[in-house]
Amino acid sequence: VQLVESGGGLVQAGGSLRLSCAASGRTFSRFAVGWFRQAPGKEREFVTVINWSGGSTYYADSVKGRFTISRDGANNTVYLQMNSLKPEDTAVYYCAAGDTVAEVTSRSGYWGQGTQVTVSS
Repeated sequence: VQLVESGGGLVQAGGSLRLSCAASGRTFSRFAVGWFRQAPGKEREFVTVINWSGGSTYYADSVKGRFTISRDGANNTVYLQMNSLKPEDTAVYYCAAGDTVAEVTSRSGYWGQGTQVTVSS
């Protein structure tokens, strides 16, 4: 599975961005998919994950109520809608996929190359 992220960019604090994670190589529909982020000088951290059906989602406390993960099976794409962005959300955002939510959160699945999100104050 190849994962390609897009949608990153520069936004002012309080603004919104929508990231996309597109898959090729295998059908995405049976995979759990998640987002992680890594800020400069920090470890990569979990942001959110969605199970294969879209019926279960989990979020880091730092993004709850502001970020929403969703999936579009027809387009083999998972989205991360980010609202009320803060400067501390600045990071490279990575898409990850695996057979189960546990595989994604344990970081043992597939990874994309990342997309930069910068939030200015």
